[in-house]
Amino acid sequence: MFSRIREDVGCVFTRDPAARNVFEVLTTYPGIHAVLFHRASHWLWEHGLCWVARMLANCSRWVTGIEIHPGATIGRRFFIDHGMGVVIGETAEIGDDCTLYHGVTLGGTSWDAGKRHPTLGNNVVVGAGAKVLGPIRLGDGARIGSNAVVVKPVPENATVIGVPGHLVGRHAEASPAREAIAKKIGFDAYGTSQDMPDPVAHAINHMLDHIHLMDERMEAMSAKLQDMGLDNTQTKIPEMECCEIVSEVEALAEISSTGDKQDR
Repeated sequence: MFSRIREDVGCVFTRDPAARNVFEVLTTYPGIHAVLFHRASHWLWEHGLCWVARMLANCSRWVTGIEIHPGATIGRRFFIDHGMGVVIGETAEIGDDCTLYHGVTLGGTSWDAGKRHPTLGNNVVVGAGAKVLGPIRLGDGARIGSNAVVVKPVPENATVIGVPGHLVGRHAEASPAREAIAKKIGFDAYGTSQDMPDPVAHAINHMLDHIHLMDERMEAMSAKLQDMGLDNTQTKIPEMECCEIVSEVEALAEISSTGDKQDR
């Protein structure tokens, strides 16, 4: 129980840059309060104390503005950002590392008993105001755009927008080599997918591939020179200054966005 609470609190720092410390998160984040209330009410629900569970869930709704039925199943490291107006139905199932924004509804489309609410896989993100309705499944890594209305299953790593929701693309996982070099230079926002439509992201991805290839070749050349006795230096290549690189990338992105606005 306490390990889950630590994970729920800890995941806030990776998904909300406004979070400053644990005390602030525990005392001022309604999304965390709602999740903690739900952990307790769900335990009561599973042990047959349904009325007490519903009362605790109602108290949570009054305090946080977030309504989670105690029968809903929620995985680890679940984060509700802002949270006001979020509704999660009784038979909803949410996987690990999912994120919901304010105004999201995981609702049903039938009055029949049984499974009638959505199932979310792992690493799913549902944007503000989106409605996911019915006993459908959102695959691992799915992204739902703000204010979308989704009534059909969504495949893994797919992005859905619009009313009714329609598929606009699927994002592939970045290669391990690209992720490694992005982490090395302290910048990974543009290294997360290999076919993003953003031209700046596309250019940065190719830069990461180029840097990785150059590193490999330099290491191979140094090893050959040492084997031939022509290079006895053991000086290690210094780490890249990530701050300067990140600032340059941010400046490039800002120039690109400004140019796009002017074109419009």
